[in-house]
Amino acid sequence: MFKVKYFEVIRTAAVILIALAIAFIIISLVSDQPLKTIGIFLWEPISTKGHIGNVIEMAIPLMFTGLAVSLLFRANMFNLGAEGIFYFSGVVASVLAIHLSLNSWFHPVVAIAAGSIVGALLSAIPGILKAKWNANELVTSLMFNNILFGVGLYLLNYHLRDAKAFANVSYKFQETAQLSKIFTGTRIHTGLIIVLVMIVLAHLFLYRTKWGYELRMTGVNRDFARYSGMKTAKVIILVHLIAGFIAGMGGSVEVLGMYNRFQWASLPGYGLDGALVAMLAKNNPLSVIGSALFLAYIRIGADMMARLSDVPSEMISIIQAVIILLISAEQFLKFWKNRMLLKEAKANA
Repeated sequence: MFKVKYFEVIRTAAVILIALAIAFIIISLVSDQPLKTIGIFLWEPISTKGHIGNVIEMAIPLMFTGLAVSLLFRANMFNLGAEGIFYFSGVVASVLAIHLSLNSWFHPVVAIAAGSIVGALLSAIPGILKAKWNANELVTSLMFNNILFGVGLYLLNYHLRDAKAFANVSYKFQETAQLSKIFTGTRIHTGLIIVLVMIVLAHLFLYRTKWGYELRMTGVNRDFARYSGMKTAKVIILVHLIAGFIAGMGGSVEVLGMYNRFQWASLPGYGLDGALVAMLAKNNPLSVIGSALFLAYIRIGADMMARLSDVPSEMISIIQAVIILLISAEQFLKFWKNRMLLKEAKANA
């Protein structure tokens, strides 16, 4: 008999299976060779070392933003500002990667640290507005996404753009600023190590420190936490600072690890994807790893499917939509949870 504490794991697995089943049904209806197409979708992302590398490369920024958003969601802050912070911190890191002259170890450290600190300071603004004046964090964070994108695009067009490149891209980064690759034959860079360390630290912070306990209690019931003597306003500002720091680090790492010049002419979308990763992970830092890898896996699979079959990559949007719909539906499988609770109560009686 499954215990109630495993319910969310089972529920998430059921959501993923249902989403994949719906996708496979649609593939069967639109493809001339459905079995071959499904095989491409499932097998190609792990068929070669290079494809596995692609999955991990895509998962790195998803882990950063998923971790940042999961901490915010854990504090019951529906903040989606990681998107703009991820982008703008990439711009900040790019400025230092272009104009600073440092050695190959210190240069990326300085650029990533600058992007992370800027991300923390920018994220603190919606946090302060929420803590002091109860401003809706969803509205303020979405507004900041547009502001940060506009300012970043201005800097790219008028201060960083390389006119000789015949594209809307920056000057090339100095080689000393770029992150080194850690596996030959892939583009997996040292950002993977950085994000795994951040995930472990976030887990320890949440479950092994006083501040992490206060964050979780504030998320469960802010009024109760305040009446218990916790300074919830400081908790809200703190979680925004930490989340902004992580999202800013993610943008900096992604730019310096995957590119040799800044070339995002639009928001990359990783911040909003981080919300999906956080939902799949149930706001658990360690579970962010598996959630990000799964999302990267199905996206690489959809891309390979579009190249090698007659089904477009937009199929992935259906899978994501079903996952979001079912994960957010609190009543989904709740009858089974109630049944398990009754069985455990009778067993313990």
